[in-house]
Amino acid sequence: MTDYDSAKKSDTARFARFFWAMMDRGVYLPCSQFEAAFDSVLHGEKEIKETIEAATEALAEIAH
Repeated sequence: MTDYDSAKKSDTARFARFFWAMMDRGVYLPCSQFEAAFDSVLHGEKEIKETIEAATEALAEIAH
């Protein structure tokens, strides 16, 4: 997103499905696609890999 017009085109319902699919996999994201998500120095290779795997599964789930 770069401006209000592009933000208005966001599919908030689709993000909600992704958000809950990630929560089901133990990954907490900001509850709005307009908020930033941050990693932490506590997130090592293992946690990053798990998050990527969860996102891959979640995206596949909501694609159906």
